[in-house]
Amino acid sequence: MSAQRKRTFQIEAFKHRVVVDPKYAEKTWKLLEHAIHEIYSRNASGLSFEELYRNAYNMVLHKFGEKLYSGLVTTMTYHLKEISKSIESAQGELFLEEQNKKWADHNKALQMIRDILMYMDRTFVPSTHKTPVHELGLNLWRDVVIHSSKTQARLKDTLLELVHRERGGEVINRGLMRNTIKMLMDLGPSVYQNDFEKHFLEVSADFYRLESQQFVESCDCGDYLKKAERRLNEEIERVSHYLDAGSEAKLTSVVEKEMIESHMHILVHMENSGLVNMLMHDKYEDLGRMYYLFHRVPAGLAIVREVMTLYVRDTGEKLVTDPERLRDPVDFVQRLLDLKDKYDKIISLAFNNDKTFQNALNSSFEYFINLNARSPEFISLFVDDKLRRGLCGVGEEDVEVVLDKVMMLFRYLQEKDVFEKYYKQHLAKRLLSGKTVSDDAERSLLVKLKTECGYQFTSKLEGMFTDMKTSEDTMQGFYASHGAELGESPLLAVQVLTTGSWPTQPSITCNLPAEILGVCEKFRGYYLGTHTGRRLSWQTNMGTADLKAIFGKGQKHELNVSTYQMCVLMLFNNANRLTCKEIEQATQIPMSDLKRCLQSLACVKGKNVLVKEPMSKDIADDDTFFFNDKFTSKFFKVKIGTVVAQRESEPENLESRQRVEEDRKPQIEASIVRIMKSRRTLDHNNIIAEVTKQLQSRFLPNPIIIKKRIESLIEREFLERDKLDRKLYRYLA
Repeated sequence: MSAQRKRTFQIEAFKHRVVVDPKYAEKTWKLLEHAIHEIYSRNASGLSFEELYRNAYNMVLHKFGEKLYSGLVTTMTYHLKEISKSIESAQGELFLEEQNKKWADHNKALQMIRDILMYMDRTFVPSTHKTPVHELGLNLWRDVVIHSSKTQARLKDTLLELVHRERGGEVINRGLMRNTIKMLMDLGPSVYQNDFEKHFLEVSADFYRLESQQFVESCDCGDYLKKAERRLNEEIERVSHYLDAGSEAKLTSVVEKEMIESHMHILVHMENSGLVNMLMHDKYEDLGRMYYLFHRVPAGLAIVREVMTLYVRDTGEKLVTDPERLRDPVDFVQRLLDLKDKYDKIISLAFNNDKTFQNALNSSFEYFINLNARSPEFISLFVDDKLRRGLCGVGEEDVEVVLDKVMMLFRYLQEKDVFEKYYKQHLAKRLLSGKTVSDDAERSLLVKLKTECGYQFTSKLEGMFTDMKTSEDTMQGFYASHGAELGESPLLAVQVLTTGSWPTQPSITCNLPAEILGVCEKFRGYYLGTHTGRRLSWQTNMGTADLKAIFGKGQKHELNVSTYQMCVLMLFNNANRLTCKEIEQATQIPMSDLKRCLQSLACVKGKNVLVKEPMSKDIADDDTFFFNDKFTSKFFKVKIGTVVAQRESEPENLESRQRVEEDRKPQIEASIVRIMKSRRTLDHNNIIAEVTKQLQSRFLPNPIIIKKRIESLIEREFLERDKLDRKLYRYLA
């Protein structure tokens, strides 16, 4: 059986030769060319777009795409030249209107032409890398119409002239401007930039350079800034109305450079209206405008910040070094708080709560507050005044606000341990005299100090409050056990103070009246009988007393006085006239304290239960005092405060400073030992840096003092010097 051969069949399309009319391309193009003429003549309503599309399709299909494309370029160029002549002949303001109208017509024509030639656009154009029809139409408009020798410069000048007129206050046709600018953008960003934007920015720079110079010569700083802000807003608005959005940053940069950056030094330092004048008179609106404008230019805010810092430092320095201000510590601190409030408000309202400005303000306050070595003492005196007298007509929340402000000043202090010393003294006096407006306020400040400086800073202060509570319980026990035998003895209230917690006071004893001395001894016996291993010493300089007094005509009053004042007054039960020297010998009160007592008893109007001869505020040893029978007061209870030196005298301040320096020595030594124990070996400069870092929350140790403490530790064999390098120290375990 023979094998059958397999046959393969392939079916192909029937090929027939299409006979094309030799004049086919020419005839078809004539039809299409006529249609393009009709479209540009706005007679397109009579055209059959389907037939035209088919003709263009067939031309491409029959390989006449090149003829079709070149014919389109020629025909479109012809019409655009005619359009260009029409635009060029338009006079005056009609120039832009004619151009705008012709541009709209060209776009409509271009759309219809693109629809007719869609097949060419999709097939022939990509394959031959030619320009698509729509883009071709834009390019020809650009080259033939916009870049014609008679139009290009005229268009630029017309647009710039309209902007100039608008800047001068005239109303222009913004719609026409917007359409013209959009036309340039449609032709390509480079056309907009090269034909208009570049020249526009140059002209704008010239305009604002000239105008800003005129403003600087004729306006004060506030008015200048208003004009600059208005101009800047106008330009931003101009962009939104008819310029390209991409021009905004470039245009505002021109305005900022010419109106702000070029004149910012002059503006800030302008006499009687510059930054300092604005700060002095709290011109929040002008300051806010300056901040807004200056933050837009490089280094603008740095200049504002620098001038503000110099002015604040200068103002603060004058305040803290003014001898008049130093006479009243409470007013001194209040002025500091007012100054801080003033600039906090400026930074908040005008400078957008800018952290760099707040940091500059903090740095300035830290600088000038520490120029006055008495600032810690004065801040403590301010707190003492507020917690003694209270704040007139304010609630607890307002007290908290004041305490928070005081804490801000406290943070600026480099010598926080000095503040602690004075605060402890003032707190002791408030607690012992019962002259504190609010226990809650006292404890609130204690919490703030503890948060700021740690528990070690406030541990002794908290011990003072504990002693006051314990003393109440002790007195209840004393009267419970001795109440019957005390009989008609004066009522006694004793606060027993732990030596380590309270400010160290020299044990000053004065001669107490016999009536008081008896009950004091009974309390001593009771207390030492109930506690073992303790000693009591009377601090008569810290006590108070209530005395019943009868004056002429049988008028009775109850006098609230200090223990010293009580001792002085009770002398007059047995004497009519006494000299200052005799009172000192009888009471043994130190002369400085005694003179203050006598001043408060004889020289204060309305509180003068004694009469002094001769009458003057100063007390001499031989001045004579006698009981004032004619004393009157509308109050039954009369409180006679001691004339207190509100601030320490210079000798007292020097003594306090020496005590603080002595207290610092063990702290510095402890810090050195802690560091050396962990590091074992360290050079001199690094020890200084580490000790300063550890102690700066309490005070800034002097490098010379640190060096002396190192020497002391070497002598006591805690440290030793390296044998080869004398600046290297070793810890001796």
